[in-house]
Amino acid sequence: MSATTAVPRAEFFVAATQHKPWGRESLFAAGEQGYVGKLIEVGAGQSLSLQLHLEKDETISVISGAATFEHGPAEDQLTARTLRPGDTVHIPATVVHRITALTDLLFAEASTAAPGWREDVVRLADRYGRTGTTHP
Repeated sequence: MSATTAVPRAEFFVAATQHKPWGRESLFAAGEQGYVGKLIEVGAGQSLSLQLHLEKDETISVISGAATFEHGPAEDQLTARTLRPGDTVHIPATVVHRITALTDLLFAEASTAAPGWREDVVRLADRYGRTGTTHP
């Protein structure tokens, strides 16, 4: 390697944790490398908003607990499925979806990181007063 070639190195940091009305999320990959990674904790009985993303593509995998996952092409055309540890679901952009924790829930989420990924959420319904917003 020449003297002007940078040698890649491992980077270490503490994941940013943000409290949410339904639990909390830890952001361990914030998009700088082209992807987003989160660990999401949801309290039993709590729900994320009914939402869709215009561009963002997500894959989630349940680590512990159980959840109801609702999904479909529109708010009035949802199918529900129970997710348990090891269950994984890919959610393409524009698919309407919501996760409701049946027990305390921990899942991993990996998603694409196009510019504006943090604001790419259309909330159709939210029990915490965030309907129609992109606020965390």
